Amino acid sequence: MSFPKDHLESLWSPWRVEYFQREPDAPRDFLLAAANGDDAAHHVVTRRKAAFLMLNRYPYTVGHMMAVPYRKVAGMDELTEDESREIWELCLHAQRLLKIAVKAQGFNVGVNLGSAGGAGCAEHLHFHIVPRWEGDSNFMPVIGGARILPDGLDRVYGALREAQDGL
Repeated sequence: MSFPKDHLESLWSPWRVEYFQREPDAPRDFLLAAANGDDAAHHVVTRRKAAFLMLNRYPYTVGHMMAVPYRKVAGMDELTEDESREIWELCLHAQRLLKIAVKAQGFNVGVNLGSAGGAGCAEHLHFHIVPRWEGDSNFMPVIGGARILPDGLDRVYGALREAQDGL
């Protein structure tokens, strides 16, 4: 039995509707909202004095996290020594948590600076910690132009908080 082509090109990701249905005048700085908001609602995993660690609401892979300074700065050269140190420590902490919670085997860690550098929120610097696994590159993103995320944010958030409690 073969499936019609239009069935094979449909991938459902209903959580993305939040992004498209947000109010046009809604605050674009979701990072500032997370810095001052409810941890569970914003998927904030860890808080330090100068920076915090959260799940990315629109991840590249399951467990994609971000280390963010509370202070809204656009460039790395604007960070204080404490912010720089804490952000890097949170990147390391995220890797430990992701190895436990989602069995990550490797990582991409980086920062997109400025709109030209690919930053979605260029005015509020944040580092990405993206877990990777052997063989996680397959035909879907290459040929199909789509990523498959096999787990939800709330479950992964719970697993990361549980891993943190165990450290």
